[in-house]
Amino acid sequence: MFDCLIIGGGPAGLTAATYLGRFRRQVVLVDAGESRAKWIPSTHNCPGFPDGITGTDLLGRLHSQAVRYGANLVEDTVRSVRHAGANFIATASLPIRARTVLMATGIVDKLPDISNAADLIKAGTLRLCPICDGYEVIDKRVAVIGPLKNAMKKALFMRTFTRNLTLLMTDPETGDDPHALAMLAREGIEVAACTRDAIRASGPDAIVEFSDGKVLAFDTIYPAMGCTMRSQLAVELGAKCDEVGNLVTDSHQRTNILGLYAAGDVVDEINQIAVAFGHAAAAASDIHNYLANSDRDA
Repeated sequence: MFDCLIIGGGPAGLTAATYLGRFRRQVVLVDAGESRAKWIPSTHNCPGFPDGITGTDLLGRLHSQAVRYGANLVEDTVRSVRHAGANFIATASLPIRARTVLMATGIVDKLPDISNAADLIKAGTLRLCPICDGYEVIDKRVAVIGPLKNAMKKALFMRTFTRNLTLLMTDPETGDDPHALAMLAREGIEVAACTRDAIRASGPDAIVEFSDGKVLAFDTIYPAMGCTMRSQLAVELGAKCDEVGNLVTDSHQRTNILGLYAAGDVVDEINQIAVAFGHAAAAASDIHNYLANSDRDA
């Protein structure tokens, strides 16, 4: 019986594992190797790394730190979690029993229909987070691709960094919103209809080919196509989520299910490493106190 099962080995999960290990708790972290952070070619807004750090290097450091303090890290996939009295049983290659569970399962970005998306992300031609790396595209040629409603929000945010902006609208048949288009025009943001598979790489540029034969080149393209929340395991236990699929927690990262916590991207739309660290610290501290109180009441 573990004190805590952590599902997900991204920044939130690994940080929580370190905290709980230092609290002298028996913790097991199960990770399928699909952390969104591994996509990061180099981040310069992660606190403590002014010269930048790659996502894989950051995960490696966090992994080593968690192991140093006694966390059990298992490469596997949790398929389900159910109640077992006051505790939990997770189904993976072997059943895992735990007194508490922390969901750090994250999200999956929806990307344009291109076969070499990973290569474009590594090169910085395709970027996922303007909060993280908008600074790196100051005054460059930038496009945002996606349905008008989603892409408009991100395109307007990018005005902080560049005025050379184009919105590549993938839903022209449903996205003809005069008010939105007028606002984009006032902000100097070009709008062009585009299919999801129109992007290709050409040297350092992203090339977009339109049905009328027109071709545009950009330094960077940001997808704004939404994401899939990995909240299903918690929802199946009865945890509440919002209309997007984010798990709903209180300030201690507690869900509405006693003993079930959530941290990181699966909780908050501000998908930031710093936010994940904060969630993990709050969750792990409360998990430790919850377990201590349960022991005293036993």
